[in-house]
Amino acid sequence: MTILLVMAKAPVPGAVKTRLCPPATPAQATRIAVAALRDTLDVVAATPGVTPVLALAGRFADAEDGADLAAAVAGWPVLPQRGEDFATRLVHAHADVAAAHRGRPVLQIGMDTPQLTSAGLAAAVRRLGAAGTDAVLGRAADGGWWALGLRDPRHASALRGVPMSTPATGRLTWAALAARGLRVGALPVLRDVDGWADALAVAGLVSGGRFAREVAAIRCSLVPGGRR
Repeated sequence: MTILLVMAKAPVPGAVKTRLCPPATPAQATRIAVAALRDTLDVVAATPGVTPVLALAGRFADAEDGADLAAAVAGWPVLPQRGEDFATRLVHAHADVAAAHRGRPVLQIGMDTPQLTSAGLAAAVRRLGAAGTDAVLGRAADGGWWALGLRDPRHASALRGVPMSTPATGRLTWAALAARGLRVGALPVLRDVDGWADALAVAGLVSGGRFAREVAAIRCSLVPGGRR
């Protein structure tokens, strides 16, 4: 059974989704982060045939709606993220899962793509399990990536030295995996939520979710006479 690993940051005001400010306030950006994470956790929980694991930076005890978030992952293994930079934290998270779940493939996602569906994640798991595939990579529209799947998660060590959050991150990650001789398969390109334009575009894809409702509330607050 595949491990579905979620890399997430505890939604602490002032520490998450800061690129949404402005037009969002820090408090509103935090609410968006909470909503994106909750939507993601719900989709993961609804995905059949996987074992969910959360790698968390920070503590839910310090986060907005921390009790609700903790309840959403009740029964999940929760690992602390380790490392000074994101690439190192990714490497450690995959290694920790490899040590705890020997021989299991890992599909890793983040909390910036609340438009994900359980059907889409199940398809990614199948792609990772296909003959002739050692890894899968889902590139993001901004040049990064939103998902990394590895038959052997120890190969995440290839990420060391790959710059994260740049327009070249996806290309360089693919090259680093291929340089190890891994046969890499492509997942669909998705838009992740960094800035306000991203939030608007993604909210339009998930009109019924928590994320879309929080974005709509901010849009309303920006209209003269709207709710603040």
